[in-house]
This record gives sequence, structure tokens and C-alpha cells, in this order.
Amino acid sequence: MNNTAVIYTSIYGSTKRYAQWIGQELSCPVIERKDFSLQDFPRYDTIIYGGGLYAGGVSGIKFITKNWSSLSAKKVILFTCGLADPDDPDNISHIQNSLSQVLSEEMLTRIHLFHLRGSIDYPHLNFRHKCMMAMLRKMLLRKAPLDLREEDLLFLETYGKAIDFTSIESIRPLINVTVESAPGLKE
Repeated sequence: MNNTAVIYTSIYGSTKRYAQWIGQELSCPVIERKDFSLQDFPRYDTIIYGGGLYAGGVSGIKFITKNWSSLSAKKVILFTCGLADPDDPDNISHIQNSLSQVLSEEMLTRIHLFHLRGSIDYPHLNFRHKCMMAMLRKMLLRKAPLDLREEDLLFLETYGKAIDFTSIESIRPLINVTVESAPGLKE
């Protein structure tokens, strides 16, 4: 029996895609958060949770905070999925600062964190997210061109279009951490 489960919350599909890729690589169940039964916690030694990044917060992060007493004795891996480039140290710092507002010091120390790049399809965004993206665009357009980062320029260039940064190769570090000392999992 595989002792790992991938649990996720996905609004537009990128986080779900990553969860499915991870589940395939590890040959383990992939469960949408709303379908996960809390009574199933004892079945798993490793819980991988994925949630999308929205305005710095992680969708469904309460799954970890509210269930920490059931998770604290397990290997817990958290992956975020958003447009922010995970190769940019400023983005990672921003994500980690946001997480430190929600997760306790113990959680931050114990949880393995990974940040994966997602996708966006503007015509399919809900009203709230369209407004958020429009406000970000407006803010960037007010900046002096020399103050714009490469990622800002890419955002402005692709605004209103569909763009997909997802990459199956980007899950490799997460897979490696998962199989480290995990009983029954071999790479």
C-alpha cells in the first residue's frame, strides 16, 4: 500500500494538473480537498497538499492549519501554484512572507515547500480575479519603464491572453523529497 496522498484545491486547473502529475509519478491517490475525508489521515504517512496562489494567499491553506494535529507526525509537503516565477528570489520571498502570516513557526520548519508556475486564461477568470489582474496591470502601467522587472514586462505583454507556464519537469525536486526515506516508494 502506498502511504502517500496528494490533496489539492484548484480553481482554474493548473494546481490539479500538477497534483495529477505528482500522483502519477508516485503512483498514489490524488484527491480534491473537498473529497478528502479527515478519517483517512491515519492511512497516510506523507501528505502532499497543493493550492493556487491568489494575492499572496494559498487556496485551501486552512486544510493544513486546521488539521495540523493530524498532520504534525507526518511528512507534509506543500506546493503552491501561481504565475509568479519561482526562479525569482523576490517572488519566493513574497510567497514565504505570506505563508509566515498563516503557518506557525513549527509548520514552517516541518513542511517541505515547493513553488510551481501555473497558467492563466483571462477570458475564463471569474469577475474578482479579472478585477485583481486589471488592478495589477494599472499599477504596473504607472511605474517608470526602467522600474519594471522582466516578469512585469511579460505580464503586461500577455495581459488578456492565455499563457501556460506549467512544466512536468518542475515537480522533480518535490518527487525527490517525497521518495526520500518514504517506505515503499522507490524512484
